Amino acid sequence: SGLCMPEIAVMGALEGLDVMLNDALYGILFRDINMQRTLVDQYMSRVINGFAGVIINTGEDNYLTTADAVEEAHTVLASDLINEQLALTAGLPAEQMGLGHAFEMDPMLENGFLFELAQAQMTREIFPKAPLKYMPPTKFMTGNIFRGHLQDALFNIIGIWTSQGIQLLGMPTEAIHTPFMSDRYLSIENAKYIFSNMKNIGSEIEFKEDGIVQTRAREVLDKTVILLERLKEEGLFSALEKGIFGDVKRPMNGGKGLSGVAKKDEHYYNPTIELMKNFNMEGKL
Repeated sequence: SGLCMPEIAVMGALEGLDVMLNDALYGILFRDINMQRTLVDQYMSRVINGFAGVIINTGEDNYLTTADAVEEAHTVLASDLINEQLALTAGLPAEQMGLGHAFEMDPMLENGFLFELAQAQMTREIFPKAPLKYMPPTKFMTGNIFRGHLQDALFNIIGIWTSQGIQLLGMPTEAIHTPFMSDRYLSIENAKYIFSNMKNIGSEIEFKEDGIVQTRAREVLDKTVILLERLKEEGLFSALEKGIFGDVKRPMNGGKGLSGVAKKDEHYYNPTIELMKNFNMEGKL
C-alpha cells in the first residue's frame, strides 16, 4: 500500500508535499498487505516523513465504514494511540501527526450529534499538539443531496467547535457519483460559512458536568483502556488476526509482500536512520 511505502515517502519529500497519508494499520486491514511487511515499511516511511517535515494522515476513519460507529468508537482511539507511539518511535513529532477519526454515526440516532461532539472533543484533548484529521460522513450518505449537505454542515460545526486540524469536506453528491467541481464548491462554501460564523464557539461554551457529552467521552476512553490492556497481553499481531480493528481479520503470515521482508544480519548497518531521527528530535544533524 502506498500509505506506508518508504519509496512513496521519498517521492513526497523530494516534491515538498505538506501532507501524506501514512498509517501503520490501514494497509493490513483494507489492502491485505502482510502485517510484518507493513510495520517494517511504515517505520522507515515515517522516519523519512519526520525528517522532511511532512504531516502524516492516519486512516482510523475507515474502521467505522466496516464497523459500527457507536459500538466501535474505542477502536479508533486505540488505533490513534498505537499510531502515535509508532510515530514517536520513528522520531516523528506530535505536530506532524494528523491522527484520524470520523463523523460516521447513523444520522437517525437520537443525540448522535452530541456523541460525535464528545468523541471529537475527547480526541482533541488527548492529542493537544496533533493536527487531527477529521473525516466527513460517508457511510450513511444517500441519494438525498439536501440531507447530505445538512449532515456535512453538522460535521463542519463539530470541526470548528473542537479545533480539528485537517478537515476533509463532505460532498452533497457523496454515494451518487464522483462529485463535480460545482459540488465541491458548495462544500467549500458550506465550510467557510460555518467556520467563520461559529469561529470561537469552542472557547465560549463549556460542557455540562457529567452530561451526555462527558459521559460518552468517558465511556469511549474506558473501553479504549480495556482494549489496550488486552493488546498489551496478547500483542498487536494476534489482535489483528482476531479482527479487533474494523471487524477485519488478517493472518500474520498471509497477505501481500511478506517475501520482501528479511531479518537484519548482525552486521547490518544503516547510518541514515539514526541521522534522520536525530535531526527530527534535535533539529540538527
